Parts: sequence; structure tokens; C-alpha cells
Amino acid sequence: MADPKPTLLLHVCCGPCATAAIERLRPRYDLTLFFSNPNLHPPEEHERRLEAARRVASHYGVPLVESADDHDAWLEAVRGHEWEPEGGARCEVCFRVRLEETARETAARGLGAFTTTLSISPHKDLAKIGETGRRAALGRGVTYVHEDLKKRDGFHRSVRLSRGLNLYRQDYCGCEFSLRERSGRRRNKS
Repeated sequence: MADPKPTLLLHVCCGPCATAAIERLRPRYDLTLFFSNPNLHPPEEHERRLEAARRVASHYGVPLVESADDHDAWLEAVRGHEWEPEGGARCEVCFRVRLEETARETAARGLGAFTTTLSISPHKDLAKIGETGRRAALGRGVTYVHEDLKKRDGFHRSVRLSRGLNLYRQDYCGCEFSLRERSGRRRNKS
């Protein structure tokens, strides 16, 4: 009998990103998905992304844990960084909030390790995500698995898979500040 696969809690930012991540990680890990995204705004956006994550979990037969996200606490955490550009200090705080919650959930569930779908995005800083994940794991008895999911065409694979599943694909990072930035870019193009 083969040894059981190690357990991994996969922080899921959205359903589309989870598709290729599950495909890549499931052969090596016993996966559980974790939707923790208190940054998402407005509430309808949070619900659309959560519904897409539920559909992906059901499609792949992978359990999904849903966090009780607190947008007000997230706003407090990023206070002072509201006008930072996408990819700046606000994003680093956002990564920290979500990955610390994921690390706590990993430990609470007695799972060995965690990682995040954030690393699939070509718009996210892989080094910052990795360092944040490693710090979040410290002192919790869990390990952060630094996985570059955009390698081997991971992002484009997620786009193809999500289209095949007819999943909602967002066009901004998720918070009201990235939405404002996106809206400003659209006005400037007009």
C-alpha cells in the first residue's frame, strides 16, 4: 500500500485560479481548498468569486472551507495604504492578512502545509508572496509550500480551464482600491 499523500490547504483567491492549481497540486497532495478573501468588494463580487470556487471544488471533488471574512478588519489592516498602486504596500498587507488566516486554519485543522493560488497571477510578486507565506507559517507548526503556479503556462491553463467550466472571471484584483484604479484606467482610455 502506498504512503498517503501529505495534506495541503490551498488558499483560493477565486475559482479560475484554483483550476490549474488543483490540477498541478493534486497528484502530490491531499488537497483542501480555503476561501479566505476579506479584501473582496463589493459584497456581490465576494459572492461571485465564492460561487466560482464552490463550483470548482465540486467539479474536482475537493473539499472547500469558507472563511468568515471580515472586510472591516481588512480595511483596518490596510489603513494608510489606500492610495498605494496595485502591487505596492497595500497588496503586501493584503497577502499577509490572507496567508496568516490560511496558516491559522492549516494548524487548526491539523494539516501539514499550505500554499496559495495567488502565485498563478502574472500580476503578483512571487517573492513577496513566498516571504509572506513563510512568515505566516512561523510558530504555527505548519509549512508554507512555495509553489510558482504560473510556471509551465499555469496562468494560461487556468484561463482555458475556467472558460471550459464557464466560470466567472474577474477583471480586477478584488478590493475597492484596485476597482478604483481599474475604473481610472478605463476613463483614461476613453
